Amino acid sequence: MGYSGEKLQEEKVFKDPVHRYIHVRDRVIWDLIGTKEFQRLRRIKQLGTTYLTFHGAEHSRLSHSLGVYEIVRRIVDDVFEGRPEWKPEERLLSLCAALLHDLGHGPFSHSFEKVFDLDHEQFTQQIIVGDTEVNKILLKVGRDFPKKVAEVIAKTYKGKLVVSLISSQIDADRMDYLQRDAYFTGVSYGHFDMERLLRVMRPREEHAVIKQSGMHAVEDYIMSRYQMYWQVYFHPVTRSAEVILTKILHRAKHLYESGYEFAQEPHHFYSLFKGEVTLADYLKMDEAVMLYYFEAWEEENDAILKDLCTRFVNRKLFKYVEFHPSNSQMNRLMELRTLFKKAGIDPDYYLVVDSSSDLPYDFYRPGEEEERLPIHLLKNNGEIRELSRESEIVDAISGKRRTDHKLYYPSDLLRDESTKKNIKKQIRKLLELSD
Repeated sequence: MGYSGEKLQEEKVFKDPVHRYIHVRDRVIWDLIGTKEFQRLRRIKQLGTTYLTFHGAEHSRLSHSLGVYEIVRRIVDDVFEGRPEWKPEERLLSLCAALLHDLGHGPFSHSFEKVFDLDHEQFTQQIIVGDTEVNKILLKVGRDFPKKVAEVIAKTYKGKLVVSLISSQIDADRMDYLQRDAYFTGVSYGHFDMERLLRVMRPREEHAVIKQSGMHAVEDYIMSRYQMYWQVYFHPVTRSAEVILTKILHRAKHLYESGYEFAQEPHHFYSLFKGEVTLADYLKMDEAVMLYYFEAWEEENDAILKDLCTRFVNRKLFKYVEFHPSNSQMNRLMELRTLFKKAGIDPDYYLVVDSSSDLPYDFYRPGEEEERLPIHLLKNNGEIRELSRESEIVDAISGKRRTDHKLYYPSDLLRDESTKKNIKKQIRKLLELSD
């Protein structure tokens, strides 16, 4: 049987607030969990800056990764096993890809990636095929096994059913993070009947389908996702924290490029600033490291970096107003930028438009560039139909992108009238702030 089929002498279980227990019997999975690359995910929050809005949102990408693994394990062991469309030889591949799918996330993932032009999925693949503890374990399964796992995460693996379990519009990744994030933020929006979804899921050659009797459970899932995005993931206070975080990184990079002498040298950032990030450098970055620098930079001589770090560390966030990018609003923004400069407040760092956009559900339409894998229903007569063709609820929101724009600014600086009193009064009037 070899290493790939080796089972632990006794099943290991992790107590989990979402799935109650996470079960591990495979030696490969147990060994992967123990690698330093996987354990690094303990030091990266699943929800980035959301803990500054919802104080309970301190859960890690490690706990989410275990949750995705557990959902896929239940699908392949309890739901798909014995069905002719399922290839049992792809079981371990599915479990490993599920466990490792977020391995390459950086600290405060999306803001971090945006500033330094990085892609966490590419780093996930590098960790899997590179000189790492994870790679050594996967190689023991087979010489081409790391490549297969990386292909599943890159969505290029030939077995599309395996890919769809981890990346589609109804996959194990979403099923875990919606419930987990709802639990830790304390909101009710993200709950849906996962047990029912798993019971009515069936394998097909290229994707999983949902029996028609489970259509209402899918509707519930899609609406839960919609509510979570607008009530949690795009919360304006969280976005304010992300704006400040992004500006800290931009400012530090600008200072480095300008030859500024840091009191606290940003050694961990040098390769990022140069755009020469090695895998070893990347793996040394986690949120503990980032926060260490932010606290140290509270003592920097540069007033902007010092102020932004103090705001982030102590949750002194920017306020916001609604902003619609029309011609009149853009003219107002330009006028505000001019006034900010006159008031001695750098608008590049302290006047920021931030936009959020979500498409709750969509399906592939011929001629469009981006392919979207739809959710398919299996009808009682064996016919397969795209979900929005059968569900009026889903049809009503299909293809409808919602976008929200906010303008962020430092209220405390604008209300400090010890300097530039008249100019700040003009700014407040333009922002429609009451005195």
